[in-house]
Amino acid sequence: MRKITFAAAAMLLASPAFAADAPGDAARGKQLFVDQGCYTCHGFVGQGGPGLRLAPDPLPAEAIAAYIRNPAGEMPPISAKLLPDQGVRDIQAYLASVKKPPKLADIPLLKAGE
Repeated sequence: MRKITFAAAAMLLASPAFAADAPGDAARGKQLFVDQGCYTCHGFVGQGGPGLRLAPDPLPAEAIAAYIRNPAGEMPPISAKLLPDQGVRDIQAYLASVKKPPKLADIPLLKAGE
């Protein structure tokens, strides 16, 4: 599915309209992620569920916008009228702010049997 997203992002990046806007606001993006219902499939921190894992290390905002405007699979399309490009940048900033989980070797409880 990411291959489709990257192809759509490449087309979108060729257009200067998306790239010139302001960076995302992670706090606003977190609220939009909930308000738009993204969490129902992708989990509250983008960890995945019925939908893909989105965080940590999300796709660029341009790729996210390209995919949500014209998704494949079961995801419903989200128009720019419902979620403007700045909102997509905010959501991407939120997903980028999600910390990576610790490595299994760094979890003391898992080392108890050693």
